[in-house]
Amino acid sequence: MLKYSLTRAADPSVEPATLAEAKRHANVVASDDDDFITSLIIAAREQVESDTSRALITQTWRLKLHEFFADKFELPRPPLQSVSSIKYLDLDEAEQTLGATNYDVDTDREPGVIWRDEDATWPTISDEVNAVTITFVAGYGDAASDVPARAKHAILLLVAHWYRSREAVTIGTISKEIELAYQRLVNGLKVGNYP
Repeated sequence: MLKYSLTRAADPSVEPATLAEAKRHANVVASDDDDFITSLIIAAREQVESDTSRALITQTWRLKLHEFFADKFELPRPPLQSVSSIKYLDLDEAEQTLGATNYDVDTDREPGVIWRDEDATWPTISDEVNAVTITFVAGYGDAASDVPARAKHAILLLVAHWYRSREAVTIGTISKEIELAYQRLVNGLKVGNYP
């Protein structure tokens, strides 16, 4: 049984690749397809984030838990930048904010971790589903230059491929070179894989 749900609360304000970079990579000169290419950049960033289980550009996430079930919580979508708040429903089902003195945040670990302070105890909470909400910020930074080069190149590779191949494809018709290049780029970024 899944003990949590995860939703993006705020999208990145910029993309890891610019329209100009994507057009240059795809050898596109005209401006007719700029909106289409821009949408491909977003889709490619989302695909790379999905395939690596990471957040590339600064974004806000909400993790909902049914309970405080451990002394520590690993937060998905590294790298973790900060924890904005931990809220919970008390026994009267009123929302409370857990004081920051009750926990420590380790942004150096990957994935990032929230540790219960050794002198604190988790509060008693309501038996409601999603009684605990952790809001946190993840990503390499606010600027495209903060994103690892291999992630950016994987995005550009996908954008160029999707731009050229707009028709539905079947397994076996996708260029093995593109597939292998993409996999090599993202495999080293996957959570749990370390250089």
